[in-house]
Amino acid sequence: MSGDYRITLEELRYISVFHSITGVTAYRCIVDEENNRLIFLVSEGEAGRAIGRGGRLIKLLREALGKNIEVVEYSSDLERIVKNLFPGVKIESINVRERNGVKQVVIKVSEDDKGAAIGKGGKNVKRARLVLSKLFGVEKVVIR
Repeated sequence: MSGDYRITLEELRYISVFHSITGVTAYRCIVDEENNRLIFLVSEGEAGRAIGRGGRLIKLLREALGKNIEVVEYSSDLERIVKNLFPGVKIESINVRERNGVKQVVIKVSEDDKGAAIGKGGKNVKRARLVLSKLFGVEKVVIR
């Protein structure tokens, strides 16, 4: 793993608020200024608890922090976290390669799931690139 392990004071504050509202400890909080969102990484199996019935806790967090909130189950295994970043998408293969010094992840999905994998305006790919860059030093995410 060769990502950015430093957690800022701002991220620590967000993690503290997240814990006080959800009761779930976040492994990491990633700030996405471009999309006004916070991505919280929680232990596997804890996402549902963090979201709350009907998304109630996420709504409280959104109001308290003034940002969109996303919760992703963390894994130290690159392939596992890629699958967690694309829930509901049938992933056929995940390949990690380095080209010209750029670490990239190529994700092959079924043709039917391509739109869901990419997301509106590429939102899901951007989220994956942001999370994977922080944790694993990945600079490019490609959906095929």
